[in-house]
Amino acid sequence: MTLRDPGSNIPYATALAWQEEALATAAAGGDDTLFLLEHTPVYTLGRSAQPANLLATRDPSIEVVATTRGGDVTYHGPGQLVGYPVINLRRRGLLLLEYLRLLEDALLHTLAHFGIAGNRDPRNRGIWVGNDKIAAIGVRVSRGVSMHGFALNVDPDMTHYAGIIPCGISNAGVTSMRLQLGRPVDMDAVKRACIQAFTERGFSYPRK
Repeated sequence: MTLRDPGSNIPYATALAWQEEALATAAAGGDDTLFLLEHTPVYTLGRSAQPANLLATRDPSIEVVATTRGGDVTYHGPGQLVGYPVINLRRRGLLLLEYLRLLEDALLHTLAHFGIAGNRDPRNRGIWVGNDKIAAIGVRVSRGVSMHGFALNVDPDMTHYAGIIPCGISNAGVTSMRLQLGRPVDMDAVKRACIQAFTERGFSYPRK
């Protein structure tokens, strides 16, 4: 599995095109790919998104994009680690629910590396700290290959969440690693912990 780390300020459309190329490669029998990056500010609408969850009071300068992942509306931006594992699940013998649990396990172990105790919510996909979501998960599977993935709040501008009802859940909040730790968090250190968590779950990542 190849690791691609293009850095920060990546437009959503650019990363989506990369994923589509990687999906075609994996579906044809080529290598799987893990993208780790930070987006420019964007609200993305999943296949289940409700228009009312994108608030009229949002910052009009933030791009809004409809996408093919599952779930409702969420925010991506600088200070948030976005991971797109493009994995041939069929070749690896992984069912979708097994794969989603793998993603959650990797994120829980990444947070634990920094002393943050995350938890699952059986009603809502993602990783939580108490009643606040710290990582969102939304995927799509095409030709047996996964795309999209997860978004872990390391130190994003949390005011941007005021423009949406995140994931369509009105009775819960959002948080970040910085808020939980009360100090800045190094993004590269989070990436290293995330890669280690995935490696421990049977993936290896030569860098591209």
